[in-house]
Amino acid sequence: MRRALVAACAALVLAAGCSGPSGHAPTTEPSETADPVPRLGDPALARTTSAEDDSRLTGTPHAVWLTGEASAARTVRETTSRAAENGQVAQLVVYAVPARDCGLHSAGGLTVESYGPWVEGLADAVVGTPLLVLEPDALAQLDDCGDPATRSRLLAGAARTLSDAGARVYVDVGNSAWLGPEEAASRLLSLGPTGARGFAVNVSNYRTTEESVAWADEVSRLTDGLHYVVDTSRNGNGPNGQWCNARGRALGDPPRLVDDGTRLDALLWVKVPGESDGPCGGGPPAGTWWPEIAEELAANDPWADAPG
Repeated sequence: MRRALVAACAALVLAAGCSGPSGHAPTTEPSETADPVPRLGDPALARTTSAEDDSRLTGTPHAVWLTGEASAARTVRETTSRAAENGQVAQLVVYAVPARDCGLHSAGGLTVESYGPWVEGLADAVVGTPLLVLEPDALAQLDDCGDPATRSRLLAGAARTLSDAGARVYVDVGNSAWLGPEEAASRLLSLGPTGARGFAVNVSNYRTTEESVAWADEVSRLTDGLHYVVDTSRNGNGPNGQWCNARGRALGDPPRLVDDGTRLDALLWVKVPGESDGPCGGGPPAGTWWPEIAEELAANDPWADAPG
């Protein structure tokens, strides 16, 4: 069944791959709060190009990561224009907040002074209504990477600017093993009104779809019904206690948009499966294609040999 789903999705989209850094349980019924944003209805998620040739990895739609490079606005314009022309939904990740990753494997990011103008350049380049995951780990690491007030201000401003440009923004809030739902909700609410559609969970992590959905439903309840997306790129057989280049893991649910009346908007491959988390466990630098772990993820795909 997994192969059939991936093949069907690939038939709706463009090409494959990108570069980057670092059967689910039903969700609860939505609250009675009116949803101010239309539900996502288009089933086609756009892909970008990659030199890698494992079709189960790169033939499946996944996100384009924008990490502070000067060419990012051009990438946004090209990616979103191509998707819009083909009636598809582009997937973007903004990952350039100052003191990114607290100086760890994916260290870097822009300066406080340059971040806002860079984001404005991205916003000016948006065509259509792409899905955009904003700053993986930034809220979850809020108290660990310098000035929390400055980081919150930058995140809120970026969410507002990109939302105003038409992007459907999901602010990353970590995963179910990192923050309790109350703390995750509190950090989201602390940003104030930003226009963001919701939040992203499990980015680059391995928590199962069932666990992630249950946790996100509780965060949604505590934030008056914010919508959310789940990264399923490497969660096919759940976590093993390691977060950096965990071995023996598997590809997760194929990415798809969801329009079932719940707060779940999409299952996405935000992390590019097959790219290293960093120089740990024998891996290359973060964002580098690592054939060994790519082959492992594909070999352990729980749906690979299922009929259909």
